[in-house]
Amino acid sequence: MAVSLSVGVRNALSSLQSTAAQAQASQYRLATGKKVNTAVDNPVNYFTAASLNDRSSQLTSLLDGMSNGIQTIQAASKGIDGITKLVNSLQSTIKQAQSDAAQNRPTKAGTALATAAEQVATSKSLKDIALDKHVTDITGGTATTADAATATSSGDLGVANTDTNLAISITAGSTTYTASISSANATVRDVVNEINKSGVATAFVDEKGQLNVKGNGSDDVQFGIGSGTSAAAAVTAAGTGSANTAFGFLAADATAAGAIKGQSITSSVRSNLIDQYNDLRDKIDDLAKDSSFNGINLLKGDRLSIQFNEKTGKNQTKLDIQGSDVTSDNLGIVKAGNTQLAGQTNFQNDADLEAATKSLTGALTSLKSLSSTFGANLSVAQTRQDFTKDMADVLTTGASNLVNVDQNAEAASLLALQTRQQLSQTALSLSNQAEQGVLRLF
Repeated sequence: MAVSLSVGVRNALSSLQSTAAQAQASQYRLATGKKVNTAVDNPVNYFTAASLNDRSSQLTSLLDGMSNGIQTIQAASKGIDGITKLVNSLQSTIKQAQSDAAQNRPTKAGTALATAAEQVATSKSLKDIALDKHVTDITGGTATTADAATATSSGDLGVANTDTNLAISITAGSTTYTASISSANATVRDVVNEINKSGVATAFVDEKGQLNVKGNGSDDVQFGIGSGTSAAAAVTAAGTGSANTAFGFLAADATAAGAIKGQSITSSVRSNLIDQYNDLRDKIDDLAKDSSFNGINLLKGDRLSIQFNEKTGKNQTKLDIQGSDVTSDNLGIVKAGNTQLAGQTNFQNDADLEAATKSLTGALTSLKSLSSTFGANLSVAQTRQDFTKDMADVLTTGASNLVNVDQNAEAASLLALQTRQQLSQTALSLSNQAEQGVLRLF
């Protein structure tokens, strides 16, 4: 049987139910932290927030790949740093070898240019007698006969006095030096000084009165002296050593390959540095092999691809990095040895050591260029990583702004609803009391 309620009680009850429903909804929003929990609450905000959250999640999932890519680049960069240090050590080894005066400098002494009889006659040392002698005949005697020094004459080597020009020709390795000298009053001392200007060899007269020619490097030396009626003719004659015998040398010393050779022994210091050099060279290859991260090694020619957005196809953005195969051979660093072989640095040869120095400088330049390339790629990857993190935060914040509840406002609203609920209960109680007052009349 239905119970009839008075208008006052019914109104108070309806208000109480409405307030309770609102309070319940407010409590649910506070509990979930969202003002839009389903598409029914606000379809536009709900689906927009879902789309933003989905993209944020996709971007966040790419961060792991970016992190791995960055670490791969950094591993290669560290590898280059290590290889650079090894190349610097190789340079130090070369400098140690160069600082050692090799024992195989090509040196040869001619026969004596002064005699004991001349020493008695002049009261000079054999060295000074030889240095003061004129090259061409000065006595008017037979042009091809040397004249001995006397108390009044310095003597000469007997080169034809009709030849008004002298010349020297010195070849060491691939370098040839020629110079013409006027024969008028030219002495052995003048020839020695001219040889010393060459930069290819040095000359001196020893205490025995012998002319000595010594190569400045470790390459064999061809040494020739010639004379002629003109500078050009003298240079040509020097190439054949036409006047070599006058200075105590053989004509073949100007033309035979390696006419003035170094001693057969080698520098032990340089020999001991060979193993050190080759070991450092091998360590370059080992270090490059160990510069991988997660199976990718940019120093062994591997390719790295880092994806930056969640799209596919032509709309996808990514960074592709092609590595380089870094080896000692590819850097132009060849093995060292004690002999002259193709593809090997002869540690006993100054020219080879100089060439090795240039190769190491070139290797450092290549490493610096590769390091710069990796550095630029690393900067791009790190920038995109930071951007992706920030973009994901922006998307998440935007989604939250659409569906999240204002905790303070909602709490205040709930408090107000609870107050209204209490007042509604009071109003309902008062309405009941009014009906009970009617019953007391009976």
